[in-house]
Amino acid sequence: MQIFREFSKKLEVRLAENLNFIQVVTGPRQVGKTTGMRQIAERWRGPCHLVSADEVVPPSADWIELNWRIARGMGEGVLLVIDEIQKVPGWSERVKRLFDEDRAGRRMKVVLLGSASLLMQRGMAESLAGRFEVIHAGHWSLGECREAFGWGLEEFLRFGGYPAAAELSGDFQRWRDFINHSVIEPVLLRDLLSLAAVNKPALFRQTFQLCLAYPAMEVSLQKLLGQLQESGNVTTIKHYLELFEGAYLMKALQKYSGSELKKRGSSPKILPLNTALVNARRVGFPGEMDRDWMGRMFECAVGAELCRRFDEVMYWREGNAEVDFVVKSQGRVLGIEVKSGRVRKPEGLARFCQRYPEAVPMVLDLKKGEQLLSGAALDGLI
Repeated sequence: MQIFREFSKKLEVRLAENLNFIQVVTGPRQVGKTTGMRQIAERWRGPCHLVSADEVVPPSADWIELNWRIARGMGEGVLLVIDEIQKVPGWSERVKRLFDEDRAGRRMKVVLLGSASLLMQRGMAESLAGRFEVIHAGHWSLGECREAFGWGLEEFLRFGGYPAAAELSGDFQRWRDFINHSVIEPVLLRDLLSLAAVNKPALFRQTFQLCLAYPAMEVSLQKLLGQLQESGNVTTIKHYLELFEGAYLMKALQKYSGSELKKRGSSPKILPLNTALVNARRVGFPGEMDRDWMGRMFECAVGAELCRRFDEVMYWREGNAEVDFVVKSQGRVLGIEVKSGRVRKPEGLARFCQRYPEAVPMVLDLKKGEQLLSGAALDGLI
């Protein structure tokens, strides 16, 4: 079953406006960016030209110009879509020149799709300032998976939000192979190793695998270094974590302290942005979850949803007291404890509110967490 996702609805509205901005859609691989764009193209009242740069050997910037000129020749009201644009060397400079040539006439709508946010952001900041708007297409939510596949919370925590893999969920090994070979490996090998400055590929891959072994856990970067088989340094590991975040694989949450200096010097909390990544890579995982592991995946899923909605998501720890997530939004500080069934010390949230009286405490049990993952507003769950 195909559904028309929120990012597609937003994009369709923008394309119908009498405004002229490049629409940039970014998000992870295999979440339906291309499918959503094809749905829009089918409903578009005019000519469309859809092309992709997702090739083993990336095309040159001349390829962009060739397809741009093809679209120009298709008449008024044409929709030009270029998928995986970040694969093309020098893409942003070429797009800037071509877009500026056409901007006054407003003859063409342009959409760029990309799955590596750091590379997209770099190109947009360097050349396309004032010419684009960004729409994020994230992993599928529990609500979307329930609508499309009939999943409950447990299936969602086990298989994550990758719709193309959902058909394989009845055969765990096939599902695992798909996630590894069609999601993780293309990101590591084609998107990151080929496009970013990674001097030690083996260390890079080891770091990724090791980070997935600590889902939703605070980990010292020195401890990570001590478990890696190849030599490296903290600066290198931080760089790799930034690349993983830029490819929507995981996020390193910083500790909330009220001090920027202390926050940057803290040990990060490793948060995979989709539970499928952890379960597909976990050695010996048979596809069933005991209570403790389900609790760990529930915390990961809630954290990933918070990161999708809010720019500032952190965690807090003081001695043995901890708060799973701290969200800063619109001048407020929310201290969020995730009650997932795992054995926890209960005093963390109370200690946090004593330390920061302005903070709003919030407890997300399985019921409220399921509502959040299904799309409910966070304020409605306080």
